[in-house]
Amino acid sequence: MNKFMSSQSSSSIFRKILVVIKQTAYEEYSQLRLRGQAPKALRWKRLENRYKAHKTCVNNLLGILRHHNVEFECVNRVELDRQHLANVDLVLAVGGDGTALSAAHFLDHGTIPLLGINSDPIKEEDRDTKKKTDERRSHGALCMCTSNNMADGVSKVLFGEGVIQERTRIQCIVKSTFSETRLVPALNDLLICNPSPAAVSRFRMGWLEPVDISDHAPLKDGSKNSNPFGPLRGSSFEERATTQYTQYGTVTRFGNVAYDIRDSLNVWGSGIWLSTATGSTAAMAAAGGMPMSLDSKNLQYLIREHIYESNEVKGRDNSWVKEGEQLHLRWNSQKGTIFVDGSHMTHDLELGDEILISSAAPPLLLFVPPDSA
Repeated sequence: MNKFMSSQSSSSIFRKILVVIKQTAYEEYSQLRLRGQAPKALRWKRLENRYKAHKTCVNNLLGILRHHNVEFECVNRVELDRQHLANVDLVLAVGGDGTALSAAHFLDHGTIPLLGINSDPIKEEDRDTKKKTDERRSHGALCMCTSNNMADGVSKVLFGEGVIQERTRIQCIVKSTFSETRLVPALNDLLICNPSPAAVSRFRMGWLEPVDISDHAPLKDGSKNSNPFGPLRGSSFEERATTQYTQYGTVTRFGNVAYDIRDSLNVWGSGIWLSTATGSTAAMAAAGGMPMSLDSKNLQYLIREHIYESNEVKGRDNSWVKEGEQLHLRWNSQKGTIFVDGSHMTHDLELGDEILISSAAPPLLLFVPPDSA
């Protein structure tokens, strides 16, 4: 990790900056080559060219920060840890969308803004060519600026002229037999499916509504428990340890709050995509999802390749989890995996695990180009 402590005063509005740096494919494969494990078909010259372009951007960026006498630290993306965020009030992610997403996972309180820099942008002349000169350039949908214009863009952000947007993120909580796990907030999307792409993903999904299951609560039909000696057999008191309540239907708990599950349906398919407005132009769009306005606080879901054994799923395979709603999944396959913003961050599922999904995660503060605000 590199650290720069300014000995002069700075007029920047940020006291300390963390620079998260992408590890390029050239660096990763070079480590494998030292162990004799690198693939034989690698195009080393292309990888080296991309590495050099990225390193040039990083060096230029650090020069800009030193020029403005800003205190900063540098950390490799794969080594990023929460301890690196101590006293940091701005994070710069240098690489592409993957680096920005990785950095965003650690900004789960929504208090530290993120500025993405595309270190090796695709050239305009390469966008429409059939034969690409190099396929490993970075995409930068989440990046405010590129290596070509960062001198002006970063300077404006440092002196308070940047434009910040709040981007909705996905909150996902997984309840297993003995634990309840809150995953990092997803900026783009979640993919929930069997770890084998050829296997069927079985789950039941529905929407949660809080319910009162105290001893004095009315039953589902509106009647009351009038037994003066305590709850009747089959009442909420007796059935409290299970998830089946005859007076409510299927009831579950998250964070000691009881919920009724409504409008549920059984799904047999290849899993389910869930995306934010930010992620609606990524994998969700490629899967056939609907476009969304960037300021939308809704989530979108799309059931993948479902089996039409009945009309239960038809017409409900691609829709919304609206702001304030909570989607519930009960995993009915032996194995499953939740992929958070791609393949790097995962959480394994087992039969019977329950998943709560909503847009209640703290939004990400993302610097964007002025013309996109």
